[in-house]
Amino acid sequence: MFFSLFLELFSGNTPLPKNTINLEAALYIPGIRRQKKAAWTDDLSWEERLADAVTPLWRLSYEEQLELKQSNHRRILSELSGSLSPDLRSAFPAPASAKLNFPVLPVLPSPVRDGYRNKSTFSVNRGVDGNPKTVGFYLGTASRGNIVCVNGDHLLNMPEKHTLVARCYQDFIRQSSLEPCLLFHTGGHWREVTVRTNAQGHTMAIVYFHPQMMTAEEVAVHKAELVEYFSRGPGLACQLDSLFFQESTMTRCTHEESPYQLLHGQPYLYEEVLGFKFRISADAFFQVNQAAAQVLYNTVRDLCVPGGAQSKTGSTLLDVCCGTGAIGIISSPRVDRVIGVEIIEQAVRDAAHNAALNNVENCEFLPGKVEVVLPALMSQLSSAPGVLTAVVNPSRAGLHPKVVRALRNQEAIRRLVYVSCKPDGEAMRNFKELCCAPNQEKKLTGDAFSPTLAVPVDMFPHTPHCELVLLFER
Repeated sequence: MFFSLFLELFSGNTPLPKNTINLEAALYIPGIRRQKKAAWTDDLSWEERLADAVTPLWRLSYEEQLELKQSNHRRILSELSGSLSPDLRSAFPAPASAKLNFPVLPVLPSPVRDGYRNKSTFSVNRGVDGNPKTVGFYLGTASRGNIVCVNGDHLLNMPEKHTLVARCYQDFIRQSSLEPCLLFHTGGHWREVTVRTNAQGHTMAIVYFHPQMMTAEEVAVHKAELVEYFSRGPGLACQLDSLFFQESTMTRCTHEESPYQLLHGQPYLYEEVLGFKFRISADAFFQVNQAAAQVLYNTVRDLCVPGGAQSKTGSTLLDVCCGTGAIGIISSPRVDRVIGVEIIEQAVRDAAHNAALNNVENCEFLPGKVEVVLPALMSQLSSAPGVLTAVVNPSRAGLHPKVVRALRNQEAIRRLVYVSCKPDGEAMRNFKELCCAPNQEKKLTGDAFSPTLAVPVDMFPHTPHCELVLLFER
């Protein structure tokens, strides 16, 4: 189905959606511009202001949202096309009107448009009424001193179960004798709460707490109160399957830096994608929209190993920034070997567990910084027989230059699939370095890749964001 659509598009029989809107232009659509100007006036309710900040496309129909995202991705990818034109290989930026020299498929829509988030983090701060124990989402900025915390029950992307946990947590901290931690240097203890759910409705809550100068015994009293509230008190309505607690003196920290303490219930959630089951720990990365994740991973798998059948003997899939191993495990039946690399050790443990959980025996997952692990690994792969394909799914920061260099200079890689949630950011630098002419100064000596197909996947309805899957070949 996927590749038949591509062939129709490439042959010119399937037109792209009308490019009547782009993301930049969206800021100038009369209704949206009025919203931005009115954000701190009495013209809009607090709920509308929050919706405009968190889900800025909520006033558009879903068809209009897809049209906007399609136009935006064509604009972004035109920059890449322009930079690859023979007369534009210099340092000059490509014009926004540069003609695309590879097809961009229509945005693949999310099967679920409302209440799709499976992970939400709610902050604690002063509410509209001045109560410092308000749980919700921020409006305003710390630099201007105008932060207001607004309840998010009305947000279109927010499931009811998440907002229920947030309301109960607010009720709990308002009953607590401890103050909230709004600024670390001013004291206080209760911080944000993260809620995770799966398709079956199982729910995990993670409460973050600043111990300040409290002893372990003193903290234990309040942990016990938290358990009591959610397991036998009013919070029982949330039906939590897992309740975690993390003490931290930092804004964010890993499980290794400060362990997640399981106070109640099960240590993991489980999610199913394309027939494979995945374990989700408290801090594991998993796509925020499970239904759209199936569309995304199916697309990535088809581009990594087209045809749907077992590839040639000796084929290897290199999964860079593999997280908990979803892409590699889902693709494993089509290749002989999967090698994943991931910096977060807990994610690597989850990936190994997920492979065993699905009786997948051809996957290997390596912990460590990708820029350290990958160059050494490449020397081993250069002598391996068969086809070598790479897939990368980095954070918004993109790939480290050493990783791009290792991929570019490994001649055995003929096909590379790049998954990006922000293609107009650092990822664009990665794209250009994968595709530019050989550059001795940057140590980019391998043959250039060429972008051959782009597939946007809408993971985030009602927001401007979209996942982009870009296929490079050489």
